[in-house]
Amino acid sequence: MSQALSSDNNFLGITEPELYQYDTSKVVIQSAPYEHTSSYLQGSKLGPSAIIDASHFVEFYDEETDQEAYKKIGIATVEEMDFEGKVDKDAVDLIEAETLKHINNNKFVVSLGAEHTVSLGFVKAHLHKYNDFSVLQIDAHSDLRLEYHDNPYSHASVLARIHDLGVPICQVGIRAQCKQEADLIKSSPLINTWYAHMIQENDAWMDDVIAKLNDKVYITIDADGFDPSVMPAVGTAEPGGLMWHQGLKLMRKVAEKKQVIGFDIVECAPKESEILTQFNLAKLLYKILGYCTHYNKL
Repeated sequence: MSQALSSDNNFLGITEPELYQYDTSKVVIQSAPYEHTSSYLQGSKLGPSAIIDASHFVEFYDEETDQEAYKKIGIATVEEMDFEGKVDKDAVDLIEAETLKHINNNKFVVSLGAEHTVSLGFVKAHLHKYNDFSVLQIDAHSDLRLEYHDNPYSHASVLARIHDLGVPICQVGIRAQCKQEADLIKSSPLINTWYAHMIQENDAWMDDVIAKLNDKVYITIDADGFDPSVMPAVGTAEPGGLMWHQGLKLMRKVAEKKQVIGFDIVECAPKESEILTQFNLAKLLYKILGYCTHYNKL
C-alpha cells in the first residue's frame, strides 16, 4: 500500500482519513515534476505542487453536478516522483512503472506533470491494462515532431512517441506546429485534429470529436491548450485557445459518452504573484472527476 499525503499537502486539503487514505480511495493523484527539455519558459517542475497547493481553495461542492464528488470516490495524493539522475527514456520508464503500480491496485490515476514528455509514461502504463483506447489531447501544439533538438523524448515529440505505439489520437485546440507535424496529421489515419480556428463558431465540433474517440479515452491536457486569459502561466503560450466553459463542456460530453480511464494535466509554469493558472487547473481536475462521478464512471 502506498503512503498517502495528509490534509496539509493532499489534493483539496481533505481532512477525513477514510477519504484520502490510499487503500480506501478510488482515485490516486500522482506528481511527475520532470523538466528536462522545456524550450521556452522554465518552471514547469513547480507546477504539480502549485496545483495541489491551490486546490486547498477549491470548493468541495460543485453546483453544476450538485455533489461533493470527493465524498463518493475518495482521493489519495501520493509523494511526487524522484527523477534524480534520470532523463529521457529512464525518466519515462520510471513514470510508467510508478503509474502501473497504481493501475494494478485498481486505482483511477490522475497525473500532474511538468513538461509534456511525462505523458508518454502515463499512456504506456495504461496500455498494460487497456489496448483499445484513444488519447484526447488538449494543447496549443501538436507535439508531433519526430524529434526536437535531436531528442526523440522532447516535450515537442511526446505525441509522436504515442503515435508510434499505435494509439489513436484526437487533438483539440492546436494552433502552433511545423510543416512536418502538419504532414504527419494529413498522412496518418490515427490522428484527427481540430485546430483552434475550427472550433470558434459553434460547439458542433464537439460531437465530431466524440464520434472519433474510442469507447475508452485517456485525456492529456497541456495547460496552454486553454487561452492565455484562462491559463497565463505556461511554458509556451499561444493566443486563441479554449475558453473555460468551452473546455468544461467538452470534458462533460466526454465523461458522459465515453469511459475516461485516466488523465493528466501538464505544463503549468507558475509565476510569482499570479495564482490564476494553478487554481484553474486544480478546479479543472476536480471538475473532470466530478463529471466522471456524476455519470457513474468511477
